Formats: sequence, C-alpha cells, structure tokens
Amino acid sequence: MSRLFGHLRRGFGENTRFAFLAVRTHKLRAFLTVLGIVVGVATVIAMVSIVTGFNNNMIRNFQSFGATLVQFQKFESRFGHGPRPADERRRKDLTYDDAVALKENIPEMRAVSAERYLWNSDISVKYRDAETTTPVVAGVTADYPVANNHFVTYGRFITETDFRHQSNVAVIGEDVRNILFPREDPLEKVVSFNAEEFVIIGILEKKGAMFGGSNDNFFLIPFTTFDRKFPQIKNSGGDTIHIATVPFTPDQVAVITEKGTALLRARRHVPFDKPNDFAIFTPDKLIESFQGITRGVMLAMVFIAFISLLIGGVGVMNIMLVSVTERTREIGVRKAVGAYRRDIVLQFLTEATTLSVLGGAIGVVVGVAVPAAIKRAFAALPAETPLWAIVVGLLVSMSVGIFFGLYPAVKASRLDPIEALRYE
Repeated sequence: MSRLFGHLRRGFGENTRFAFLAVRTHKLRAFLTVLGIVVGVATVIAMVSIVTGFNNNMIRNFQSFGATLVQFQKFESRFGHGPRPADERRRKDLTYDDAVALKENIPEMRAVSAERYLWNSDISVKYRDAETTTPVVAGVTADYPVANNHFVTYGRFITETDFRHQSNVAVIGEDVRNILFPREDPLEKVVSFNAEEFVIIGILEKKGAMFGGSNDNFFLIPFTTFDRKFPQIKNSGGDTIHIATVPFTPDQVAVITEKGTALLRARRHVPFDKPNDFAIFTPDKLIESFQGITRGVMLAMVFIAFISLLIGGVGVMNIMLVSVTERTREIGVRKAVGAYRRDIVLQFLTEATTLSVLGGAIGVVVGVAVPAAIKRAFAALPAETPLWAIVVGLLVSMSVGIFFGLYPAVKASRLDPIEALRYE
C-alpha cells in the first residue's frame, strides 16, 4: 500500500512539473484556454463579495434601529419607486389616537412613538450665514429614542412638557450640526426653521449612511409643534403617521405584534376574513425582502458565470485534445516502456486540472481585487469577500479541469503503442 502511495505521489509530482513546463512553453495558448474560467470564477467571487457586503451592511443598518422594533404604518415597506397598488392607496391613515390606544392597552410595549414626516417640501434651517435645506423633518414624541434606538449624545430629548406646550425646540443630527455649527456648541442656540425660531436642545448620536442616504440628517421637533406648523400635512389625507413600538424584552416581539395587529384591526373595523389594511415593519421582514432581491441578482450572475465556466471547460478540452495529437509519439514511447493506461490518464488529467486551477487562481485574484477597488472608490458600496467563496472558486475550477480533461486523458490512454510510435 505504501509502495503504491509513493508511486502515485512521485507520478503526480512529475506530472505537475510537466504540466507547468507545458504552460510555460505555450503561455499565450494557455492563457486564452483558461480565459473563460478566469471570467467565470472572477464573476462569482466579485458578485458574492458585493452581495455579501451589501447584505451584511444592510443587516447592521437595519438592526441599528433596534432588533426588537415593530413599526405599524400605512404602506408596505418596499425598495424602489413607482405607483402603489390601488388597495394600498385606499387605506385609511393611522392616527395619533391609534398610537395612544396601543400604549394604553398593550402593557408589553415599553415605548410607543408616533412620528409624522415632512416629505418633498421646501425646508430651510438657518443659523447666521449657514443654511441647510436637506434635513428630514419629523414630528416625534418623547418615546422616539427608545422606540428607534436613536439617543442623544448630549443635551436632552423632547419631553412630554414640550409636547403639551407645542414648544419650538429641536433635536438635530450630526449632519445638520456639522453644517450649522462646525466650530461651536449648538446647545441653546436659536435657529430659523422656515422663518420661525427654534431652540436646539440636543444632538442625536451618529448612525452613519444606509443605501447612499444619511441617517444623521434629522431635524426633530415635538409632534404637536409639527402639526401646528404644518397643518396641511395632517389634514391633507395623503399623509399618515408611523407608530414605532418596542417591547420590554426580545421574547415579547411576537406578543406586541399580535396584540398590536388585533387592536388596530378592531379600531379600523377590518372584517375577520379580510387582510390587514396597514403594514407591519420589522427589521427582520425588511432584511428578508432585501435578501430576496439580492438572491435573484446572485442567481443571474451565477448563471452568467456558469456559461463562462462552460466555455472555459470546452477550451480546456479542445487544447488537451490538441496536446494528445501533438504528443502521440511520446504516449507511444511511454506505453512501450511499460506505462499503464492509468499513468497516461493521470498525466493528461493533471495537465488539464493544472490549467484550470491556474485559471481559477487568476480568477480569485481578479474577483477579490475588483470589489476591493470598488469599495475604495465608492465607500457607499461595501464589499466583503468570504473565505468560502475563494475555496469554492478554486474547487469549481479544479472540477472543470477534471470533468473536461477526462475525455482527452482517456482517449490518450487508449492509443495503440505501435500506431502511436509510427505517428509523424
């Protein structure tokens, strides 16, 4: 047994050396042969890296809202734009009274945050000569930080007193702070918000970007102040509130989801045999929706990579058939001096596999380098290359070499030594 193993080891080493010698002798031919494998492996690894980076970044961003967040809203969460289905557009708005009912009737809810947002409107926040027109303006309640896992780093947040008195106070994000107060403390400073004075009372902790948009570009004011300042939003019938809730413990997420759904269905008079006329958002649901999209993209790219690998495999088979023809006399000599068929098969199979693995190695380098370059050039496009993708890339390339190199290897082993020695 040990003698057989030693024979195979020596034969494999010798065959590998001859394979590299053949590659070195025909560099251009070898490169063109494995080009399809390079493209296929590089495509797989690059796409896996980009999709994995997107998924991981997206999960971190959604979970930054709080893994136990359960948000009730009018419309379903989605990616992209375009008209919503007619049944969604006909839904009634959620109201502040719905939020109050949730807080009063579901003891498992630790915090209930009613939020109203200002979209597609002219916004101007000024302090002296500095101005920003891009912040997301929202009317919120005192429960906002706990419900959204978004706290102030210094200063204070909006209180029940601010809510009752419709106070002109604001809590701002880091982006707004950097524009308006790049070199001074913003606390207790008075800014002009659409020609009305507001006092800055707190700064939100930095959250970072998600999908190219900032989570730090906020201008938060009391919910009642928002409705007083923008009555058209409340009364237009085209807007609604978002109700963000969190339980006291993670195991109560299902409880508050079930109880919240039942309470809102009752308040909105939804028949028992009809679906909800409101949406429920949780980080897990949005993560699942996003991953469904990325899986589709991944499958499409894997199909393209499969075609490239198929083309590369055919190239390997073609070049090995040419090699068998070129080395017919060599095969005859080897068989004449006692080489077995398995020795000939192993020789040509090793050469085919070596070609494919070289192509796979080049594909791995390209597949890792491209996402890394994209990540450096575009910070908003994260990329992470998992180790398993590299291993799979090399194994796939090796499998291509074995599969497509087997026929030429077997054909070489079946040559008659007498006929082979006569071949010119």
